[in-house]
Amino acid sequence: MNVLVVGGGAREHAICDAVARSEVATLFSIMSNLNPGIEKLATDYLLKKETDIQDIVSYATKKNIDIALIGPEAPLEAGLADALIKNDIQTCAPRKNAARIETDKEWMRNLLTTYKIPGQLQHQTFTSLEEAKRYIEDLNAEVVLKPIGLTGGKGVHVAGDHFNGSNEAMAYVKEVIQNKIGGAAKILIEEKAIGEEFTLQAFTDGHHVAPLPAVQDHKRLLPDDKGPNTGGMGSYSCADGLLPFLSKQEYHEGVSILQHIIQALAKEHCTYIGPIYGQFILTSHGVKLIEVNARFGDPEAMNVLPLLQTDFLDVCTAMLDASLSKKDIQIEKKSTVCKYVVPEGYGVKSMTGEPIYVNEEALRKTGAMLFYASVNKKDNHILTGSSRSLAVVGIHDDFAEAEKISEHALTCIKGDHLFIRHDIGTTQLLEKRIRHMKEIRGKK
Repeated sequence: MNVLVVGGGAREHAICDAVARSEVATLFSIMSNLNPGIEKLATDYLLKKETDIQDIVSYATKKNIDIALIGPEAPLEAGLADALIKNDIQTCAPRKNAARIETDKEWMRNLLTTYKIPGQLQHQTFTSLEEAKRYIEDLNAEVVLKPIGLTGGKGVHVAGDHFNGSNEAMAYVKEVIQNKIGGAAKILIEEKAIGEEFTLQAFTDGHHVAPLPAVQDHKRLLPDDKGPNTGGMGSYSCADGLLPFLSKQEYHEGVSILQHIIQALAKEHCTYIGPIYGQFILTSHGVKLIEVNARFGDPEAMNVLPLLQTDFLDVCTAMLDASLSKKDIQIEKKSTVCKYVVPEGYGVKSMTGEPIYVNEEALRKTGAMLFYASVNKKDNHILTGSSRSLAVVGIHDDFAEAEKISEHALTCIKGDHLFIRHDIGTTQLLEKRIRHMKEIRGKK
């Protein structure tokens, strides 16, 4: 079976690894950067921008691709899945109209309202500065400001993190509306929810949702959740599929919300096929939905895909032929800790083109897994890009051991201008999360 994976980041490297573990797969790749991990796994690859739809369709047709998988969100918004399907290439990713669940935040909130889906946050969309100001003041400026469309994970501004008070909030509202950040002269304003965030990824065939272990991402650049927000510095998952502060009932609340969303999309004639994930927050009022993404998470994909024991292509086939409810998906019951190596300056202004030296043989011996991200291979040298460079994942039955494996593996990576958030997965940080949720539950 010829399989095409579109995208050149660590998430896509993890997808390619899952594909390559299938005995029936021949892997092809399209990526904008030469990812050395994907290069080793792929039979053939094309270096192209992931939104160059015609070139991608042409390549897929020429290589007789049986199934296409799309990693990042930008090609979904551009309608890549639609173009591939139109050319008789089965695609395990949502079409453009279904991907609006991520690419149009206002549309997502309206869908939840229309179908009375639980987990909704108080929100409103504005094109008027005066009306936006009144709304912000009514909520005592405890709000989250979101451009409507895609901003590469950098457009959301949160009270206390990016601004303080209504005047600072309004400065960003004005910037979004006047500059059409996210593609529209409007802004979505939501109440700021207080609690602990968790990610719930799942496979879906448009009717049935097959959930994966819960993961917690770490957006802040610096230890102890300090510094600017980033695309994610690392993440962890636990052997029982839950998190230290998350109960089985709360996990199933999240699954139920995703199931309701998939059913609502089907009713809207936007049947959704492929991976999906909900970014949730556990609050004193239960599980609330922050956003939905029409793909695997990054870094969260690296926590769950290595644990998948069922053949990944069998799962993809079940999504495509709507037989997912009959599929028994086996997940290894192990803990994972993923830590990202990023270029110095990441989160503000990354140092690009700097060499990274990876002793892959020594790293493998630690038992960790390595996923290359925003790097470029040039003349057999690996150079930093503007985003995260590579991820190291420790996997073990015991959570503390998984963290130790990740740390040990990181010693196999060298470079003069690299940064790592070492506290991810440590006992100290986990206890902080548990204490935080205990305090919040006590405020009921």
